[in-house]
Amino acid sequence: MLAQQSRGDGAGTALAASVPLPARRDWPLSAALVGAVLGVALQLQQAQLWPWPVYAVLFAAGLFAALGGQRTRARWHAAGLLFVAAALLYGLCGLRATAFLADALDAQLEGQDLQLTGVIAAMPQSRETGLRLRLAVESARRDGVPVRLPPLIDLSWYASGLGDEGQTQAPPTVHAGERWRLTVRLKAPHGGRNPHGFDYELWLWEQGVQATGYVRTSPRLDARHGPPERLAATWQYPVEQLREKVRDAILRQLAPGADSAAQRAMGVVAALVTGDQRAIERADWDVFRATGVAHLMAISGLHITLFAWLAAAVIGQAWRRSPHLCLALPAPTAALVGGVLLAGAYALFSGWGVPAQRTVCMLATVALLRLSGRRWPWPQVWLLACAVVLLADPWALLQAGFWLSFVAVAVLFASDTGAAGARPASVFGRFLALLREQWVVTVALTPLTLLLFGQVSLVGLLANLLAIPWTTLVVTPLALLGVLGAPLWQAAAWCVEWLTLLLQWLAGWPWAQIALPLAPLWAGMAAVAGGVLLALRLPWGWRALGLPLLLPALWWQAPRPPPGQFELLAADVGQGQAVLVRTAGHALLYDAGPRYHQDSDAGERVLVPLLRALGERLDLLLLSHRDSDHTGGAAAVLAAQPQARLLASIEADHALQALRPIEHCVAGQAWQWDGVRFEVLHPPPAGPAASAGARPPKTNALSCVLRITAAAGASALLVGDIERAQEQALLAAGAPLAANLLLVPHHGSKTSSSEAFIDAVRPQLALVQAGYRNRFGHPAPEVAARYEERGIALVQSPHCGAARWASDAPQAVHCERQTARRYWHHRLPTD
Repeated sequence: MLAQQSRGDGAGTALAASVPLPARRDWPLSAALVGAVLGVALQLQQAQLWPWPVYAVLFAAGLFAALGGQRTRARWHAAGLLFVAAALLYGLCGLRATAFLADALDAQLEGQDLQLTGVIAAMPQSRETGLRLRLAVESARRDGVPVRLPPLIDLSWYASGLGDEGQTQAPPTVHAGERWRLTVRLKAPHGGRNPHGFDYELWLWEQGVQATGYVRTSPRLDARHGPPERLAATWQYPVEQLREKVRDAILRQLAPGADSAAQRAMGVVAALVTGDQRAIERADWDVFRATGVAHLMAISGLHITLFAWLAAAVIGQAWRRSPHLCLALPAPTAALVGGVLLAGAYALFSGWGVPAQRTVCMLATVALLRLSGRRWPWPQVWLLACAVVLLADPWALLQAGFWLSFVAVAVLFASDTGAAGARPASVFGRFLALLREQWVVTVALTPLTLLLFGQVSLVGLLANLLAIPWTTLVVTPLALLGVLGAPLWQAAAWCVEWLTLLLQWLAGWPWAQIALPLAPLWAGMAAVAGGVLLALRLPWGWRALGLPLLLPALWWQAPRPPPGQFELLAADVGQGQAVLVRTAGHALLYDAGPRYHQDSDAGERVLVPLLRALGERLDLLLLSHRDSDHTGGAAAVLAAQPQARLLASIEADHALQALRPIEHCVAGQAWQWDGVRFEVLHPPPAGPAASAGARPPKTNALSCVLRITAAAGASALLVGDIERAQEQALLAAGAPLAANLLLVPHHGSKTSSSEAFIDAVRPQLALVQAGYRNRFGHPAPEVAARYEERGIALVQSPHCGAARWASDAPQAVHCERQTARRYWHHRLPTD
């Protein structure tokens, strides 16, 4: 993007052509910029923040050294500047983090009814279950007493109660900028912590959100505190109000009875104009990712950069038509300033997301250098842009988009030919230059994409060659001009439909996308270096040295248990259950977690990425019973693992039957993998409903109970949601229940975990898979007390995150929330 902007308006030569590499006199400045980036990177590794005076001392020392050495800059050595800049940014980043945490939600207020007044700070998001709101809090009370809340919170307003005709009552219409009085319940930001998983808590941290919750409505609450009330429409958040109006206007362009393709295309148009990515359906996202064009279907750095280039070109041409304006300000300068300002306005209108902020910072940095007359070598321009972005948002360093953007820019700069000659003048020459740049970026970023996501599109080069010009030069301009003329939105939607058909065809190619296990950092970095080396303009003998650097990442396989042993990975899926069992050569998934909402479930969000990152091919998906907190992610898992068999205790006409033949889970079934024995202990043979249309009266009673035993004798017992009656039946049948690890029945419900059952199992570890502050109160305090009284370690997923246990070390459990902790992660009071 920087490379494109540096060439964009024709007002000067490319920045890449200034100086090939920094001269020796430039090393101190380069060292200072490297130190700034390094200081941020080191601070982000902290598991827990220090007291703020420590950061203040570091910042003050760095600032004093920088200012004190200004007069004697010639005496500075590169190493000294590196340490000074690192201390300065380390302290500044720490101070910002401690100041932000000072506004965190008081743990005493979690789960309490709070009456608050606030302004809707972002355009509301509609879901099948209700609304999703972001609220800027103005005041709050608890039982009439003022309390302090975080400035920004996220709320869900669920459809509840019954309407006049016995139907669910939807929430009222809510708009950005409105002031509301609401009764809410809040909790600290808490997300699943899984290996290689999405860091939800970091995402909320970057958004400035420090509490999540939901709106409370009921006749009793309304009588006590008053119903939710819209107090006024305010002038606040005018950009969000405009975004909402534009988004709604776009969606209203759909003709009555429009087919699903038209609806989905208009959702893409809404995303391109307003940045509302939720308007794009999940199936379309899958196609865009498979073809490597997902970055084009939302407000990305590419859109903003090209918008800045087009705006600068238009402003420059218009400016040159006025001699008076040219005398007041040169046209190239006006074009450069106007392009950056309009790009900033576009980024602001599109929601001011992190990629948009990053791009505006990069463009502004380049523009200021150009306006100042400085002609820095490209490595310093690149480092300065990195430092400016991290100064604005230090936590951007942890985002995949940051690395993809800056590595692409660095490779384009390093391989640029602007210093050797003029840019191609003919259309064909420019096309060849574009083709070469796309090829260079693809070669360089493929290893990085594998390192970050574990998958890469093999049709991405072809798809991007077609989609980039079509989306950026046709679809996006039509979508933006639709603000002036609504029919243009329909034209943009038609263009999206044509592009989607092409992308669907490409996505259907064999091997359109490949997935590899996520390699460790050292192998990934070696592969990235190899990709960059292959992309640079070097003799082919030197480029060939990049090939062996790729091999460790391409051949990497996740370590597996030795023969005769097995390991469990209890994924952190919230209020649900999902346990991955791995032997030396086989894998089983016990349950598939819950469904979260209309277009999201544990399979799509947690389990499929986890299995892909481990390079795991499931042999068997075992669903203990049909409750949605155990089967919600099954469809996504089965779609991603077509070779997996399905063993379940669910009715014969269940919807999953359409995806895979269902084998019923029955006591007495047993098999052996790699010296590890698997045996089903429950339900009895007459348990599952065998006939289509029959519905089990109570699903918990039919839960599949699986006992896994290693060759050396260590064992684990996975029991689903069995209750006391089923526990007693297992005891009466003399089932072999003793195990080192027990998956606590029914998430720790008080209807399970009888004393006799616990005494029969005698586990050393008991694992509870439950959501943080779940509405069922799992695990029940009396159940937790039973385990603790017997000296059994109770491991709960809200405290542990994903839990890993191995049969060859049965005393230990490894918790993802502890081993990969960072200071922005939620720390529970008992941690």
